Amino acid sequence: MLSAKSAEVVEATLPVVGGAIGDITPLFYQKMFAAHPELLSDLFNRGNQANGSQRQALAGSIAAFATALIATPDSRPDALLARIAHKHVSVGISNDQYRIVHEHLFAAIVEVLGEAVTPEVAAAWDEVYWLMANALTAIEDRLRDESAAAQGLDPADLWRPYTVVARYQETDDVTTYLVRPADGKPLPPAKPGQYVSVRAELPDGARQIRQYSLSGAPDGALQFSVKRATAEIAGGPDGEVSNHLQETLRAGDVLHLAPPFGDVALAEGDGPVLLASAGIGNTPLTAMLAGLAAAGSTRRVVTVHGDRDQLSHAFRADLTQLTAKLPNAAAHVFYERPLGDWPADRTGLVDLSTVEIPAGTTAYLCGPLPFLRAVRGQLLAAGVPAADIHYEVFGPDLWLGQDA
Repeated sequence: MLSAKSAEVVEATLPVVGGAIGDITPLFYQKMFAAHPELLSDLFNRGNQANGSQRQALAGSIAAFATALIATPDSRPDALLARIAHKHVSVGISNDQYRIVHEHLFAAIVEVLGEAVTPEVAAAWDEVYWLMANALTAIEDRLRDESAAAQGLDPADLWRPYTVVARYQETDDVTTYLVRPADGKPLPPAKPGQYVSVRAELPDGARQIRQYSLSGAPDGALQFSVKRATAEIAGGPDGEVSNHLQETLRAGDVLHLAPPFGDVALAEGDGPVLLASAGIGNTPLTAMLAGLAAAGSTRRVVTVHGDRDQLSHAFRADLTQLTAKLPNAAAHVFYERPLGDWPADRTGLVDLSTVEIPAGTTAYLCGPLPFLRAVRGQLLAAGVPAADIHYEVFGPDLWLGQDA
């Protein structure tokens, strides 16, 4: 992996680089988008750029990878790499774009750190970057090839046209879409818990890409759900793609999707499963629950969901119906401000101390970061090993590199 000489330099300079990463990443994006404006309009999420979350995720991934190389020089952090690779392939990042990133990232590092970037320091961090980039491109090539082979497509272009065959209003701000391939080819393979990328053409000409979890598995179709996002919720500008889809996408329309990807998918087995979500985070877990019900699973399944109230709870009926189809399943729902009579021990935020968690449980979590942190802590306190706690987060992953 990392050469001994470079390992020494990286370990010595990691605090300096890590301390300056908050200044390096915004300058990097500024330089890259100035040279390649098409990347901002047609690839990177403009909302995440505006609220700074993409910068935090990049900083976290670089620091986590470098730290892992120092801590375990004879191995590489495959879980970290797999998560990033799935995200990259799903939006169509190509191998040649790693050279673009390298050029502008290292220019930003030199500009921020100045004389501290000696030739020796530059060479060591260059080695870190290409170790990470080459590992990612190898994983991404494999993912593209596998998906292309399953669909009879060219690995260089996995985007396909889909026709909207139905649209359902789940709540006031959540809409579910059913889509089928418009090219007549079979559906791509998908696992419960994965997501699809949707490419939307916006009024200003930009072709922005967003990822939406599959929320079910209807025969002959893909199903994904979109929640309207406001600046207050998103932490930045209104969700331009989600709101655009809700306002304009109707049955009969055609849009382009990339095939399902995602490293957090329901694993096969017969051990107990905990599915814990908050808000629209229940979309991938609803797909997992539907998959278990369709398979007639006899596994012990515990579902926990937190929401504002009954009206904001998307897939509330699905949760009841799917749980009833499973012989060893139980659902626990917490509402912060329930409407009407509601059990006191299920009022407020999700509290797993009131839920029986079977020994040997594998947990899947999805929701806002505060929810993920809280529930993960409760699971660890209950004795669930960190390796058995899997999570999906919407947007840039600000937990990259942690053992969550």
